[in-house]
Amino acid sequence: MGFAISKMVGAEFPLFAFSHCRDVVAAVSRAGGFGVLGGAGFTPETLEQELAWIDAHVDGKPYGIDILVPEHQAVKADATKEDIAAMVPPEYRKFVADLLARHGIKPDEEQLRRPRMPGTMRGEQLLDVAFRHPIRLVANALGIAPPMMIERGRKHGVPVAALVGAKEHAIRQVKAGVDILVAQGTEAGGHCGEVSTLVLIPEVLRTIKPIRDVPVLAAGGIMTGRQMAGMMAMGAAGVWTGSVWLATTEAETTETFREKMVAASSRDTVRSKFRTGKPSRQLRSAWHDAWEAPGAPAALPRCRCQ
Repeated sequence: MGFAISKMVGAEFPLFAFSHCRDVVAAVSRAGGFGVLGGAGFTPETLEQELAWIDAHVDGKPYGIDILVPEHQAVKADATKEDIAAMVPPEYRKFVADLLARHGIKPDEEQLRRPRMPGTMRGEQLLDVAFRHPIRLVANALGIAPPMMIERGRKHGVPVAALVGAKEHAIRQVKAGVDILVAQGTEAGGHCGEVSTLVLIPEVLRTIKPIRDVPVLAAGGIMTGRQMAGMMAMGAAGVWTGSVWLATTEAETTETFREKMVAASSRDTVRSKFRTGKPSRQLRSAWHDAWEAPGAPAALPRCRCQ
């Protein structure tokens, strides 16, 4: 199955590297893997610039893009930054400002008042940009891949991947028509579920087999070749990795963050809602201690419905 998925996307071997840094994407693809740009944080204009740069630096090798297009959006498509800011209670903004001040960080009042527009509100526009470039994969990591994405993928001959964290999610995605599943265990960085990768992979494979033959990429806690081989021995078609690339020289991470990533042990992470409102694995810091302390505000719900 590993060779099959490599042929599907045109890569030499089934090592998928998700990154928000274009240099990482290009470097992995040039080396024979498959780089995937996290595109949700860009505007259509900046995404065009990033993809044009990748096209010029990937030596003709294949790459893909991850764009968040949720099934349901709680924030209206025509909402302004002011509308979104008004959804955050004043006491939450004050809590953050006070927390930053206690640690000697000058609060960015403008940022607190005007949050960045969610990339999910520009999903279709970002797809318009992506399909103007020679992408070989488009992935959706927020709920069921919408029919529009699957239809456009088929029109352009581009496989559509979707992330799942439980066998129930896998069933829905396969029935929706996705071409590739990314089964992500709780060990993963960023948003993740509760099921471990070791349990999730065989469970997903067993569950979807009677429905349709869809290649499954393993994700979550995979940092070495041995772990990749182990996942493929269980039946995964390859692996989807992310956090491992944050410490590379190509990543656009600060030296301070890179040093903390390298120094951290397997027990230094925490699965917390105090970043986006949805459980997300992060390095534990004073941020988490403050939000989990008695009297701190509860985590706000994430701005979407599903």
